[in-house]
Amino acid sequence: MPVRKRFGQHFLHDPGVIRRILDSISPAPEDRIVEIGPGLGALTWGLLQRARGLDVIEIDRDLARALQDDARATSGLRVHVEDALHTDFGRLRANGGPLRIVGNLPYNISTPLLFRLLSQRAAIADMHFMLQREVVDRMTAQPSNKTYGRLTVMLAAVAEVEKLFDVGPGAFKPRPKVWSAIVRLRPTLQPRFDIGDDGVLRMLVTAAFSHRRKILSNGLKGLLTPGEIESCGIDSQLRPEALTPAQFGLLAAHHSRLYSKTHGGLQENLGTVGSD
Repeated sequence: MPVRKRFGQHFLHDPGVIRRILDSISPAPEDRIVEIGPGLGALTWGLLQRARGLDVIEIDRDLARALQDDARATSGLRVHVEDALHTDFGRLRANGGPLRIVGNLPYNISTPLLFRLLSQRAAIADMHFMLQREVVDRMTAQPSNKTYGRLTVMLAAVAEVEKLFDVGPGAFKPRPKVWSAIVRLRPTLQPRFDIGDDGVLRMLVTAAFSHRRKILSNGLKGLLTPGEIESCGIDSQLRPEALTPAQFGLLAAHHSRLYSKTHGGLQENLGTVGSD
């Protein structure tokens, strides 16, 4: 099967890594599993064996056809030839249980797809993804770390994020130039801490990390005064990477109470968050 460079395809083939991923997901027979980008089916057949039913979303028509024609395919395999960035996961869930999403996500769509999924998190129980390790490191970074930024804070507001393990380049064909990692996300329907009006958190976090070398009183100038920042129990002389996600939530909630402005819905705005 030829590799389509435009789809960022690197196919997982290491049996040990495949088994470890399946064990981490631990599918049950009654689970509603959705695999994004199944490729050559490295995880597909193990998922189908354990969960009995499986929806796969594959943008590459040739790969989708190969899966459907494979001797291991059963009536429980449902192949959707479409771009996951446009999938309606609420419709896919329908009246069934919440979805468990699995996938090896190419770098070029990983961040927008994450936020697309989180905007539909009412339909989702959990997610397990293979991503570039540097992306997972940003997702799970702790404050006062150079990888900590907008992506970290915005994810923390609506999901528990856990890095599971690293995967080396040798596990794929063709061999990528970077390491990958497996990450688990458990979304929550309501924000995990107070963030005020929808969209305000994104606005403040984007402003702060767009000037991450500046102290908060300068980076948030025009949004919150030094006194307003201090009233939240936060030192206005700190740089943004020193704040926890919940502290950004305090600032967003305070801004909402002060100005009662709505800057677009959280679900809509999540998809435009950068990765800094």
